Amino acid sequence: MSTTYPIKSEEKLEKIKEYYFTVKPESRNYAMIILGLNTAFRISDLLMLRWRDVYNKKKGCFREHICVIEHKTGKERSVAVNANVHKALSILREENAEIEEERYLFSNGRKAETHLSRSQAFRIIKEAAEYAGLDEHVSCHSLRKTFGYHAWKQGVQPALLMELYNHSSYRVTKKYLCIEQEDKDRVYLNVQL
Repeated sequence: MSTTYPIKSEEKLEKIKEYYFTVKPESRNYAMIILGLNTAFRISDLLMLRWRDVYNKKKGCFREHICVIEHKTGKERSVAVNANVHKALSILREENAEIEEERYLFSNGRKAETHLSRSQAFRIIKEAAEYAGLDEHVSCHSLRKTFGYHAWKQGVQPALLMELYNHSSYRVTKKYLCIEQEDKDRVYLNVQL
């Protein structure tokens, strides 16, 4: 089994995000990638999202938080909806004029009452990664790892990332960050006392 890596290059990350937005417009695939990158949900939890989880039909607006009970851990996670997620959901909403609250957000194209499978999600992500020229091992889990890597690079403390991920140990979170020699070198070169 190969190791999955976060998408470290901001340029390649932008290309992945643009693939289903401009190159091969597909709002469902675009929204799946954007939500995966910005919520750090496991793919199993992401694919189980329904419209009721992101949209308040009575009020006619998107929710401020997406709350899920994680399939793997049984723990509750509440994730704030940022501007990128809101934009992706708005684009997806435009194609779904009549929101059915029980319908899956990322429904299977042939069977609207089912969600995308993990293998379909993998193919969608892999196609965008190939467009971006990524030769690293990219999978569904890369979206989750990418969130943590870029949050860490922006100064988010690993202890907080551990909480956001609902990891049971710091060791697991550290593996997610995929810290390499170049990351260590940057610290040594930038901290000049």
